[in-house]
Amino acid sequence: QVQLVESGGGLVQAGGSLRLSCAASGIIFRIYNMAWYRQAPGKQRELVAAISSGGRTNYAGTVKGRFTISRDNAKNTVYLQMNNLEPEDTIVYYCNAFQGGHNYWGQGTQVTVSS
Repeated sequence: QVQLVESGGGLVQAGGSLRLSCAASGIIFRIYNMAWYRQAPGKQRELVAAISSGGRTNYAGTVKGRFTISRDNAKNTVYLQMNNLEPEDTIVYYCNAFQGGHNYWGQGTQVTVSS
């Protein structure tokens, strides 16, 4: 059974930082590409950042320079370091694992940035 369990969300003031974690189980983590998405109510899920199995990263333009995605294959965990948070970053963040035809999602974690 595949599980992606996010943690690290919460309330932070504008300009602050949070680190999201996503612990994976039930998959061969090192061969999966991992990503963070976010979704506002009534809107489509949008890509925030992704990291390939080989460590290549890419970011949405709105977070480039502020967010950093990383992975620790020994811990089966992917991270999203979020710095200089803005109220517009208030949203639910989802962890995603994808490889070939396999695509899995976490349950989401809420990030709230107060102005």
